[in-house]
Amino acid sequence: MSERTSYAPGMPCWIDLGTPDQDAAAAFYGALFGWRVEEDENAEQTGGYRVALLGERAVGGVMKLMQEGQPPAWMTYIAVEDADATAAKAREAGGTVHAEPMSVLDYGRMAVLADPTGAVFGIWQAGKNIGAGVVGEAGAMTWNELNTRDPETAKAFYGKVFGWSFEEKEYERGTYTIISVGGEGIGGITDRIPPEAPAHWLVYFAVEDTDATLAKAREREGDVPAGPFDIDEVGRIAVVKDPWGAIFAVIQPDPQM
Repeated sequence: MSERTSYAPGMPCWIDLGTPDQDAAAAFYGALFGWRVEEDENAEQTGGYRVALLGERAVGGVMKLMQEGQPPAWMTYIAVEDADATAAKAREAGGTVHAEPMSVLDYGRMAVLADPTGAVFGIWQAGKNIGAGVVGEAGAMTWNELNTRDPETAKAFYGKVFGWSFEEKEYERGTYTIISVGGEGIGGITDRIPPEAPAHWLVYFAVEDTDATLAKAREREGDVPAGPFDIDEVGRIAVVKDPWGAIFAVIQPDPQM
């Protein structure tokens, strides 16, 4: 497994799911990805937060929806050195702070932001918890993609706030922007977004077999809004909707990569 013990600032480091039914969501994602979902040891102080484990390594969180009208969704968290300073920088760059920086026990410090195009994301200043203990392996986060109708505004914002660099690449499905931190590709940006969808961050999970994963999702009342489709030198991809409406993607990496 690609185990992690730290994340450089600007790298996606954690994901969590807001859902109306933690038990059923744990069963759904457990069947798809082989997760074991357990209550955090300080669940009473963290609002019943649960941690998804792949083997003995954390891959993400599963939490209750926090307010009425909140849509079920996955959220990407970006590692930062100073959550307060980053939130201030995001405001200056035209972003919105939905949840002010707060400490989560001694685990770390977080905030929830939105970029100027409306995509919501979290930031994480590591304390005892650095984020996901494994990435890039089957059942774990492997990519994070910004879906927005205004990539240029988004690039200006994230470049100012996180120091990201960007490279345009041409694929058979069109132009795609690769996000890099220190020369390492850590995510992407696309403007191929359904007309009814707001700007959002899309979490990709690596799988060994995309089609088999989609079959499992459908068996458990999930849906497949897009795919599967193959992209040369990338892999076999599909977008999945869980039974409560949260959207995510799966990718079976191209074996030539």
